[in-house]
Amino acid sequence: MSGETIPQSEPLRADQVQNNAGGFVWTVDDMQRLRRFLCLGSEGGTYYQGEKELGIENAQAILKLIETGRGTEVVDTIKTYSIEGRTSKQNPIMFALALCAKSSDLATKQAAYGSLSEICRIPTHLFMFIKYARALGQKWGRAQRRAVAKWYTEQSPSKLAMAVTKYQNREGYTHRDVLRLSHPSTKDPLLCFLFDYITHGLQKATENLNKPKETTSENQTIDNNQEQQSSSQIHASNTVDEEEEGNTKKLATIEQLKEFLETVEKAKTSTNDDELIAAIRQHNLVREHMPTSMLKSTALWGVLLEKMPLTAMIRNLGKMSEINLLTENSDAEKLIVQRLKNREQLQRARVHPFSILVALGTYKQGHGFKGKLKWDVSENIKKALEEAFYLSFKFVKPTNLRYLLALDVSGSMSCGTINGSPSITPAEGSCAMCMVTLRTEQHAKVVAFSHELIPVEITKDDTLEKVMATTRAISMGGTDCALPMLYALEHKEKFDVFVVYTDNETWFGKTHPTEALQKYRKEMNCPNAKLIVVGMQSNSFTIADPNDKGMLDVVGFDSAAPQVMSLFAEGQI
Repeated sequence: MSGETIPQSEPLRADQVQNNAGGFVWTVDDMQRLRRFLCLGSEGGTYYQGEKELGIENAQAILKLIETGRGTEVVDTIKTYSIEGRTSKQNPIMFALALCAKSSDLATKQAAYGSLSEICRIPTHLFMFIKYARALGQKWGRAQRRAVAKWYTEQSPSKLAMAVTKYQNREGYTHRDVLRLSHPSTKDPLLCFLFDYITHGLQKATENLNKPKETTSENQTIDNNQEQQSSSQIHASNTVDEEEEGNTKKLATIEQLKEFLETVEKAKTSTNDDELIAAIRQHNLVREHMPTSMLKSTALWGVLLEKMPLTAMIRNLGKMSEINLLTENSDAEKLIVQRLKNREQLQRARVHPFSILVALGTYKQGHGFKGKLKWDVSENIKKALEEAFYLSFKFVKPTNLRYLLALDVSGSMSCGTINGSPSITPAEGSCAMCMVTLRTEQHAKVVAFSHELIPVEITKDDTLEKVMATTRAISMGGTDCALPMLYALEHKEKFDVFVVYTDNETWFGKTHPTEALQKYRKEMNCPNAKLIVVGMQSNSFTIADPNDKGMLDVVGFDSAAPQVMSLFAEGQI
């Protein structure tokens, strides 16, 4: 029996495995599984697998990598994806890092704890890591105490003062809890005062200024020379840190630090707009420093917006619209639109495309998914958010090749979520990813498929809203990932690259996707035609034949995915 007559419900080769739908595909290697998990997470599960089952599978893949001696490579991958802002959520990053920290492999453990300060850039990340480490059974041994203590002592006093007052508690932890568990020690007088403020409050810390300083027990003291060396390294690496901390005011003396903390404490109970506005302008206070009762003030939000970090700005668009700060053609609206269209700012702030996509989905509906917040939608901001989505991907130059972009709209793609977002299914995420390539490449055509192929009228000028509505209107069915190649062959259309956006749960077709591509290459005299599989779920499956150098599996919503796809299409990787 020839290969092309073997249906997808039967194995084509011995190295294939059965997917959850009953079709036969290949498995991605554990490193690719790790990348999928970091970018897509397991929250919300899939059509075929629950969240817990999917999470366990991904954890097992990481553990297998560590067991085979690739633990430091895992940590390097986690660090790369974190520092380059290639993931939209930190939960998978911190969970994977905690797994490495718990490892019995010394090199992996040391690499994990050695990378803690670079990966956990703000207290929210640190507390999340500690939460996952505890859930995995990790005790507060010397390695964890030392690494967490260094997280605090390697920070500049100015940056740490902003961080601990902005993110006072997250994930069930406070800074007071963590300091008491990690026992940091330092000779920096500003950090000593700040630690005293965290553990005892401002009044007691002020009283203690003239008292002899206490240190932690000898076995928990960090060598000061080593600390100062590490500190200079970390401060150098953090000069391009997240925009979250970009407006921190430099605090060089105890008196300046004390004044900042006094301002923060006073702001907590203030009911005076002018007083709070002065504090914001003088000390760069942020929304988290403001009392909840004052967050209905348009004047206050207007001043906060002037230096608001980009991620915070995007997160608070609904609130600012609700209080009528973002009226049509207002200065505030113009400022937001301008910042959303600035590629450099988006890249520097590590704003992830998926985060913008979620923000767009929430903002355009005029109300949140939770709570009672409602607002009038600004068309200018909605358009700017869509443009920001495309700009937030790493820059991709056109290849001028011929692309067939194929969207899997089968039933399984319309269930589950990406990274737990209630507004984005894998099918909707595929539309968004597809539009990035469609807007970049001059010669690209879009089709949709389930058990049959449906040509769709989608152009690069269409809005994401229209594209998603077009695909939602298509009736669901089984999954046949061979259809894009068979369609091109039947219609004698020449393409250099087939891009299939799918969860890889193919099963319906009479021909395997790899056989369909080989047949297309031969009969259309296109021996170099390539297949790129964009995985939209963090399962272990792929239709890309690992033995075919003309096939590539990439991770959906990796912000570098379009760039990798472009390089592969041109034969550079």
